[in-house]
Amino acid sequence: MSKNQIRKAYKAKRTLLSKEEIEEQSMAIANQLLSLHVWDYQFYHLFLSIAQHKEVDTEFLLHILSGKDKNIVVSKSDFTTLEMQHFLLTDATPIKINEWGIPEPQNGIEIQPQQLEVIFLPLLAFDLNGNRIGYGKGFYDRFLEKCSPNVVKIGLSFFEAEKHPIEASPLDIPLDYCVTPEKVYTF
Repeated sequence: MSKNQIRKAYKAKRTLLSKEEIEEQSMAIANQLLSLHVWDYQFYHLFLSIAQHKEVDTEFLLHILSGKDKNIVVSKSDFTTLEMQHFLLTDATPIKINEWGIPEPQNGIEIQPQQLEVIFLPLLAFDLNGNRIGYGKGFYDRFLEKCSPNVVKIGLSFFEAEKHPIEASPLDIPLDYCVTPEKVYTF
């Protein structure tokens, strides 16, 4: 299957998930994450879930990071340049849902990509080689390009890995881990 076919298939699979299933599976993913040895870092990049796209709810992970007193960084997307700007999430950070349904900071303390040590990535599908498929705009690939080569990249998915390899371009940056409700994949 092509990337577009896979993207379409996984969007359709997500539409079948109930609110209760999303909550239950998101909590299971957060619990699976606790088994990873990634909790000694300080700067963690977290995506804020797009509810209308039925993404993994990162609220549980946000609570884990807060409880461990980590620096949590969230992004603001620029759909003109297809770039993201990153801000430290504090109690004073104003969050607003943009016209695409993405909760994002309006301003705050800017953090450079090179400062980030762990990045949690949204995705639609992934394969056994750590290749991922997102929404197709390339925001995360451009972002990861600017990060340290040692940054830990963790995908979050409701669904298990695609058995057949996903076509990867030279610009695609593979994951180090992908966490589902049932399993942690290491690449």
